Amino acid sequence: MAGNSQRRGAIRKSSKGATVGSGGRVKRGLEGKGPTPKAKDRPNHKAYKAVQRAQKESQARPRRKQAGSEAEWVAGRNSVVEVLREGVPVTGVYVAEGAERDGRLREAFALAAERGLSLAEVSRGEMDRMTGGAVHQGLAARLPAYEYAHPDDLLERAREAGEPPLVVALDSVTDPRNLGAIVRSAAGFGAHGVLIPERRAAGMTASAWKTSAGAAARVPVAQTVNLVRQLKAYQDAGCMVVGLAADGDVSLPDLDLADGPLVVVVGSEGKGLGRLVAETCDQLVSIPMSNQLESLNAGVAASVALYAIARARG
Repeated sequence: MAGNSQRRGAIRKSSKGATVGSGGRVKRGLEGKGPTPKAKDRPNHKAYKAVQRAQKESQARPRRKQAGSEAEWVAGRNSVVEVLREGVPVTGVYVAEGAERDGRLREAFALAAERGLSLAEVSRGEMDRMTGGAVHQGLAARLPAYEYAHPDDLLERAREAGEPPLVVALDSVTDPRNLGAIVRSAAGFGAHGVLIPERRAAGMTASAWKTSAGAAARVPVAQTVNLVRQLKAYQDAGCMVVGLAADGDVSLPDLDLADGPLVVVVGSEGKGLGRLVAETCDQLVSIPMSNQLESLNAGVAASVALYAIARARG
């Protein structure tokens, strides 16, 4: 029977004392605890752990080098031979199946062997794809993405050498041959590095490497997202920033602070210095010319200025 107290489990034993209702037992649980913390602020949430992991990685990751966007292909027999002669960094040389063996191809093979570079044979269709349809003449070389320095590295390089910093900054110089020429002059006249913007400016391509005649392997090139902001950072670090301009207030021979920490800004080939860059410079310096109608391109102007500064520094 349902009420048979002798049957096991038929009657539930009462607990000691009165049973507390939900209103008293979970009163605190019903009270508000404020807004729910964001996922990234809750220690047990995966978003919080992801943020902590990213912070640790950023602290451990070196900031010194940043790679360029992607590797570059050099196509054509003359072009490949030139980059191999000039010591441009190359990761591999590729020849198309059935390519005619001539003097340039044999020289490319010999240069690749001297440098210990891998030599691979691919189909013409594969080479067309790798080089983006360029006229490759059955020969191509692959260049790795250039590793740009951090802007602060240029000042550290000067400190390590015990010398006042000398940096060349380029404002929208778009010709890679001018960039290569400036890197070569920077190496020849004791500059500690070259600074370029990330956008709307020439990068360290094969053409820039060739024009630098190997100097790009000795002088670091740094990139910056915002040139004006970086120039101000150099000023805060104690550098004087001078811009080369045809209508400059000071003539280059009269630059009396050339032996101190210095940043020389070179403008673009057509428009020269941008307005904000010119306003940021401490001084605008002109190169005296016998004919006011004549002008110098960016590469030559930088070379002349660096030569004058090198003389002032003794």
